[in-house]
Order: sequence, then C-alpha cells, then structure tokens
Amino acid sequence: MLIDGSVRRAFAWLCAAYAVSTAGTFVAFDAFPLIAILVLHAGPVEVSGLRAVGLAVGAIVAVPIAPLVDFRRKRPAMIAADLIRFAALTSIPVAFAIDRLGFVQLVVVSAIAAAADIAFRAATGAYLKSLLPRGDLLVANARFESTTWTATVVGPPLGGVAFALFGPMTTVIADGASYLLSALAIGAIGGNEPRPARSATSRLGIGGLFEGWRYILAHPTLRPLFFNTIMVNGLIMATAPLVAVLMLGRLGFAPWQYGLAFGLPCVGGILGARLARPLIARFGDRKVMRVAGCLRACWSIGLAFIQPGIGGLVLVLVVQFGLLVSIGVFNPVLATYRLEHTEADRVARVLSAWSVTSNATVAVLTALWGLLAGLTGPRTAIAIAGLLMLLSPFLLPRQARARHHNWPQVVRPNL
Repeated sequence: MLIDGSVRRAFAWLCAAYAVSTAGTFVAFDAFPLIAILVLHAGPVEVSGLRAVGLAVGAIVAVPIAPLVDFRRKRPAMIAADLIRFAALTSIPVAFAIDRLGFVQLVVVSAIAAAADIAFRAATGAYLKSLLPRGDLLVANARFESTTWTATVVGPPLGGVAFALFGPMTTVIADGASYLLSALAIGAIGGNEPRPARSATSRLGIGGLFEGWRYILAHPTLRPLFFNTIMVNGLIMATAPLVAVLMLGRLGFAPWQYGLAFGLPCVGGILGARLARPLIARFGDRKVMRVAGCLRACWSIGLAFIQPGIGGLVLVLVVQFGLLVSIGVFNPVLATYRLEHTEADRVARVLSAWSVTSNATVAVLTALWGLLAGLTGPRTAIAIAGLLMLLSPFLLPRQARARHHNWPQVVRPNL
C-alpha cells in the first residue's frame, strides 16, 4: 500500500520536527546539572534532586493536562507543548544575563519541560496513528528510534564543546531554539485536522488519565509490557548517576573516557533500530519483543564489575553496546505494538499514563538508589539493580501468538 503525497509530506515535516528537537535535547544533555554545579555551586544532594524533583513534579503537572490531548486537535497541542518548552528554557539565559538565576528556577523549568514533554509525546503518538497506515507505523517508529540514537552519539560531544567554548548558556539556548524550530515544522504540515469526537463517557483531566491506566491494565499484553518497561527504564536511569560517581570518582576515569564509554555504544541503538523491521518480518512482533526484552535485561549487572584502567573501559563499552542494541530493537517494536493495540480515541490517554508512570518511577528509584548507594556504596547498589533487572523478563507477555507483518511486495516510499 502506497501512501499519497500529502501524507508523505506531513510525515517528512513531522520527522524534521522530531529530529531538530531531539538534536537540541542531546546537545543540551546534562546542561542543568553542569549549570547547577559550575554556575550556582550546588552540591551533590542538590544536583541529584534536580532531576528527581523535576521529573516527579512534571509528572504530577501532566496528570490533569496530558489526557486532554485525546479531545483536541493533535498538531496545535504539539505546537503548544513546543512553545511552552521554548519559553521555559529561554527564561534561563535571560535570568542569567540579569544575574537572577537561581536553583529553584532550574527545578521549575525542569518540571515544566517534563510535563510538556509528556503532552507532546502523547499528541505525537496519536497523530502518527491517525496519519499513517498500520503497516507503516513500525517504519516510522524505527526512524524515530534511529534519530534518537544518532542524536545521542553526536549531541553530547557537540554540547560539551559548545559549553566549554561559548559559555554555560549556549546549549540551553540551542535546546530552546530547537523547540521553536520544531513548532514551525509542525505548523508547516498544513491541512485541516478534524476535531476528535468525544463520547459521553469520556472524562477529562485526572479522570482521563485513570482511563488510560485502566485501559493498559485491562489489556492482556499491554499490561505486562507496561510493568516490564517501567521496571527496566526505572532501574537503568536510577543507576546512571551511580555509575558516573563510581567511574569518575573512585575508579579515576577521565571525563573524556566516561563520555566515550557511554557515547560510542549508542551506535548500537542505531543498529538495533535498523534491525527491528527485518526481524519482525521474519519472526513476528511478539517473539522479537520477548527475545529483545530478555536480552536487554542481561547487561546491566556487568556495570557492577568495572575496574580501573583500559579493561574497565572496554567492559563498559561492551555492556553498553549490547544493552543499546537490545533496546534499539525493543523500543520501536513496543511503540508500534502499543499504537496498533490502542483504540484511536484513547491513544493520548494511554501514552500519557505510560509516560507519567515512567517519569514518576524514575524519580522515585533515582532517590531510593541514591540512598541505597549511601548505605552500601555505589558498586553494591548497581549490582542490586542489575540483579533485579534479571527478573524483568518474567513480566513480559508469555503465551501469545506471534503476528507476522505481511510486507507488501511493491516498492514502498521512504518514510
């Protein structure tokens, strides 16, 4: 099935918006902690709390707001989320310029950006489902996944150079500008988007988010996938600061070695995203999700055995590469399966509920693992997280018939 020119054009603009905003995000990767440390002279407790509090408050703010997307036109909602993030981020260099920047402002902006990000992702997923034929959703999600990992490889080194050469506000300005460009790209899609119909039983605000959770928990396959991804993502993100403390502090790795260890393996994410479509065509989505989900659980325990020197650096490179290949395969398959098995008028509520839960879980686990590391040491805390990760495959759906995509035998347009 070939998509027509207007759909291809709309998707091209959507890809451009996603690419520019993702690039801005990763150019500004860790900008807030660096500003907190180097400009505001914050300590480790404040820096650790910056991310946790920002995610938690952002999730709370998104609870009554994000579900409204289901009952609104998606493109205006996406543009509004971009403009909110642009305004919030721009306030930081403005405050810095007039010498009024404070730690509280960083936390507030972090929370606003997190809430707007949840709403944007919900609107994007719903719009993508309405825009593309079902058979093209995997191609689109794999494209987005490849874009994310490419930005992960390229963005942080560029941001680090810009931060060093042009000052602490450079990457924040770039990130804010990326959201403005994203809003302009989405606006360039054009065309009329019909207002979604709202049923008499549909609820707004927090009630709408509860509808999203109920839909997930009542679905026989989405439910285990939900708990699996929440657990895996939470444990990975919660241990990331501890790995940094272990490598840069106790083991004496140089910052460039730390950046190399976690930047270079992101090529594995690109590779995994490219493999997702042929693997599904051969084995079916359920089997690919299960195998990739099992494989991604096996790597993190290796980070507990990092040693000083080149051997430790190689260990991190191997562990991260294996982990990111598995994630690169799993994520687009999950995103596609989730869209395909969610009713069109519930997509935004389901994605909002998923994102809110994920952000809140990351915030809670980050705080808990910080306390655990304080009691046991970072290496032990990382090992405990790795052992718990090995249990995550038991949350994946088991008894389910694999569905193979029958890809058309015609030349498909590049999405």
